[in-house]
Amino acid sequence: MTDILIVEDNKELADLLTDFLRAEGYMVSTVDSGERAVELFERYGAKLVVLDVNLPGMDGFAVCSRLREDTDTPILIVSCRTEKEDKLSGLSLGADDYIEKPYDIDILLAKIKGIFKRRYQRDILSADGVELNLAERTAVIDGESVDITAKEFDLLALLIGNRGKALKKEYLFNSIWGSDSDSELQTLHVHINHLRSKLGEDPKNPKHLITVWGVGYKYI
Repeated sequence: MTDILIVEDNKELADLLTDFLRAEGYMVSTVDSGERAVELFERYGAKLVVLDVNLPGMDGFAVCSRLREDTDTPILIVSCRTEKEDKLSGLSLGADDYIEKPYDIDILLAKIKGIFKRRYQRDILSADGVELNLAERTAVIDGESVDITAKEFDLLALLIGNRGKALKKEYLFNSIWGSDSDSELQTLHVHINHLRSKLGEDPKNPKHLITVWGVGYKYI
């Protein structure tokens, strides 16, 4: 799951916002149409959608309405349409906020940080005897402190944070190692096996860290 999905058909503006957000540590995806936004969100999800209104084809209001049928993911509308009726339309369709263009990038970043802090900030991730301290990056398993590598910690946190959801191998690899990494996809399998060992799981019949054949892995 990406952190922020930007839906913006102005490439220059989308690239600029993407650079600012990635500099703040967010994982960002961008699309330039409403149809593509719905497709990408339904396939991969996002923690926040930054949504323009004036899009080719399916406009931002229609996207907002469609996403609200299935999710309560925060939606932040950013638009040059400044009439009161437009703002009311966006908010009535379920948008969490409506910001006028041109916007102050610092104000937008502050609003985004506020959304993440209120909605997602947790210092502890826990599941079935596993406790990850996200601030200190330490792991406790069944009451015992366990040494795990930085990649193992990030991988386990991503899986537990999306508990019950099958995550594609490519998504896990790109999220942890980066799409331009010199490592190979096989290294993901190696790290999964290391984690299973440290979790005390039977590698042939794991209880929590499950292989979803043809897809990837999930934590249940």
